[in-house]
Amino acid sequence: MKKYEFVFYFHLMMHILAITKSLSQGLQRKEPDLVNVASLVSTTKRLLQKFRSESFNKFFELVNSFCDQYELEVVNMDDEYINPKRPRQKTGITNRHYYEYECFNTVIDLQIQEFENRLNEVTFDLLVCMSSLSPCGNFSLFSIPKIQRLAEIYPNDFDENEKRRLSIELESYIDNVEADTRFANLNGSSSLVQLMVETKKHLSFKLVYRLLKLALVLPVATTTIERCFSGMKFVKSDLLNRMGDENLSDSLICYIEKDLLRNVSVYGAMTRFQKIKTRRERF
Repeated sequence: MKKYEFVFYFHLMMHILAITKSLSQGLQRKEPDLVNVASLVSTTKRLLQKFRSESFNKFFELVNSFCDQYELEVVNMDDEYINPKRPRQKTGITNRHYYEYECFNTVIDLQIQEFENRLNEVTFDLLVCMSSLSPCGNFSLFSIPKIQRLAEIYPNDFDENEKRRLSIELESYIDNVEADTRFANLNGSSSLVQLMVETKKHLSFKLVYRLLKLALVLPVATTTIERCFSGMKFVKSDLLNRMGDENLSDSLICYIEKDLLRNVSVYGAMTRFQKIKTRRERF
């Protein structure tokens, strides 16, 4: 841990995680703010690219300052790089070339490439289209062409006749909800869907309601599945690897939905189990 290479990578990953933190937290919310998420995707990409092209010298000074502060070894960037696995073999490159091009640039390029693979133009287009359904700002982001584009992304959920009717239904829908004071100042798509069901508007605007459900299900399903697989590593450990499916499912629900379970009192749970059937002893 006291070696220069460890300090270099530590600061590099700490800076990359700081850049991607806001986007990561936005994507992990159960009901992400799609408007902000869409803008954070572009912002994060630009910051990573800017960090790669402009910040190596400043970053290099930061690492050296840290090493000087804690009296750690500082590598002379003008010396020839020595591969610790093959110390007798000449590399033909300087330490600066190794740390700048083979470490610094390579790590950031991997992050940018991962963004391109996971959050490419199609995904970004999907986020922008989904944000057009948001009721925030009294439907200020509402856009019929973008919402129609969202329907085209899901060809199995909308046939050609429904796609043709969608634009007319969207015009009727936006006029109706903007004139209804109950739909003013909503803070998210889930609130909009809930209010549509309460006011029976989901029966009048079935295509819009279907699009809203798709917009809600996609990010929730993605983050929830990730949490489930992560939670399984803690619940079904090496000591509990023979756990049955039913017991595993019940345990995962308790682990994943622990925020909801905090609102359940121990006395209430004991009372419920006590009333299920007659028992010899009371809990």
